[in-house]
Amino acid sequence: MPILQSNFKGNRFFKNKHVETILPTLFRYVSIHFKRKRILLADGDFLDLDWITNSSKNLLILFHGLEGSSQSQYIKGFSKYFSERNFDVCVVNFRGCSGEMNLKLRSYHSGASDDISEVINQISSDNLYESIFLCGFSLGGNALLKYLGEESVNINLKIKSAATFSVPVDLAASSKALAKGSNKIYMHRFLKSMNKKILKKAKLFSEKLNTEGIEKIKTFADWDSRFTAPIHGFIDSTDYYQKCSSKQFLHQIKIPTLLVNALNDPFLSEECFPFEIAKKSEYFYLEATQQGGHVGFSKSFPNKNYWSEERAFAFLSKYFYSFINFPLVMSPLLFLIS
Repeated sequence: MPILQSNFKGNRFFKNKHVETILPTLFRYVSIHFKRKRILLADGDFLDLDWITNSSKNLLILFHGLEGSSQSQYIKGFSKYFSERNFDVCVVNFRGCSGEMNLKLRSYHSGASDDISEVINQISSDNLYESIFLCGFSLGGNALLKYLGEESVNINLKIKSAATFSVPVDLAASSKALAKGSNKIYMHRFLKSMNKKILKKAKLFSEKLNTEGIEKIKTFADWDSRFTAPIHGFIDSTDYYQKCSSKQFLHQIKIPTLLVNALNDPFLSEECFPFEIAKKSEYFYLEATQQGGHVGFSKSFPNKNYWSEERAFAFLSKYFYSFINFPLVMSPLLFLIS
């Protein structure tokens, strides 16, 4: 049932999946100031959380994509948009993504829902917020959807709803899509950044990491079999993708959750559009836009508000139980947007 028709028409100036993907990364600039707080994890590692606080009782927690951080422009854009609308905002920098190498051999990955659980539990235990809303992008979106499915019965009652964008819910299929020649520019960029980090980590854990020949790796499947899988307890990339793909958990989700994937996303294959699961679900909503690229969704020039920010605000606000600080006359508009 929850398959939503989208009103997004794409960027009015550019109708190209690669331009829509690259444009915000290269040309968007969002000025915003975060306050950093470090939390300790149960295994002795740490996560750096970047905050914008307005003394609100309502919190948005953001989870970035592969090799992203709180400094990613889409994260800064969402942070600014929601903070201007009376949300407190917390950006989770995954392990090793805050500008400082994490302490353990393990890092972050597409299925690291255990870290998401720890963050939410620690924030919730402070009792500063009445309502918590979650938003994830790409890799962070996959981990978030996996968490929501795993925690379906026991989910924290403060969590009201979630929205995700550009999510490779089928990791194996997405890995194959990214290995195509047309996506070589993205693969090169990701591998360059990932190799840089693993080489630094190898200096700390030389007895456990062999990086010889790393420059010959050309695909995610090979990189994940070489590093991600053995570091995090999987047999190989096939085992990792099978166990961590969020698609298998979507039917278990029990809070209103939106997935927006663009049909022209160069990172996604047809397996990443779970229409049948959404049709049978009471809580999981799928919106497939014709345009948008990967974590793009700009409407015009790069520095304007993005449709994805507006869409997330409209969807999440339906479940914003303490949404009292805006004039009540606005609430019908929010339902019309969605």
